[in-house]
Amino acid sequence: MGTSHGHEGHSHGPSAAELAAGGSRRRLWPMAVAVGLIGSYFFVELFVGIAIDSLALIADAGHMLTDVVALSMGLSALLLSRHGRITDARSFGWFRAEVFTAVLNAALLIGVGIFILYEAIERIGGGAPEVPGATLVIVAVIGLAVNVAVMLLLRADAKASIAVRGAYLEVLADAVGSVGVLTAGVVTMTTGWRYADVVVAVLIALWVVPRAVRLAKDALKILNQQAPEHVDVPALRRELLAIEAVVDVHDLHVWSVTTGMDVATVHVVSDGDYARVLAAARSVLTAHGLVHATVQVNPSTQDGACCEELTW
Repeated sequence: MGTSHGHEGHSHGPSAAELAAGGSRRRLWPMAVAVGLIGSYFFVELFVGIAIDSLALIADAGHMLTDVVALSMGLSALLLSRHGRITDARSFGWFRAEVFTAVLNAALLIGVGIFILYEAIERIGGGAPEVPGATLVIVAVIGLAVNVAVMLLLRADAKASIAVRGAYLEVLADAVGSVGVLTAGVVTMTTGWRYADVVVAVLIALWVVPRAVRLAKDALKILNQQAPEHVDVPALRRELLAIEAVVDVHDLHVWSVTTGMDVATVHVVSDGDYARVLAAARSVLTAHGLVHATVQVNPSTQDGACCEELTW
């Protein structure tokens, strides 16, 4: 049996809880205000859409409803990730609640899009009803103002949270929808063409569905523990191998727990000074944005066992 020796070092970087909860605290109030604004306008748009039999307004109201649900679930996810208790069984707490929320948002968006396309086909076959253009214009202008206000509230945090990004994309699509409804109102007022309302409804659906699919793919990549796109794993491996005294790198895993929290584990084989190898590996991982990682250094020979870890 060879001798066993070990060395551990710890940095003073942020913990997993600090990484996720820190961002959640500053995102709560914009989400809460956005829920109030979008929720209030949803009832207005739905009531008017039913009253004047406008498919474009009903389509936009349906999308507004997914916004309300998205924002509410996103707010709940952020509250869970902030206040959810970390235990031995849940070592990352509820940080992935944001990711599950994004998947549900995407499913809702796709469902609304399919319903609107089906309803549009029914109306084209049976004849489009007359819709007052002036009412469309007034409601669309109010909706556009609400959407722009909410987008400004959420824009700063859309990159830091997939839950917020999902809500932001839905509000952006709603803003486009409001522009479409406004256009339908103007066309109806100036030309009297009945199908303007139906055409705009179809365009709203076609705008929303691809973005919903993209959001679902992003969320599913996280759930599947794929390496985040902004981390070049082959380059990371090459840089670790280039460290002096490192002879092999294996079991390199990089994944995201949630948006803004990338983690990594790696085994490094070395025939040199383990402390220096650990420090160098830490620098390489940090340069790639992986500040929450574990490095295990193994000896290059069978003479002795070494299991040295650095966590930060």
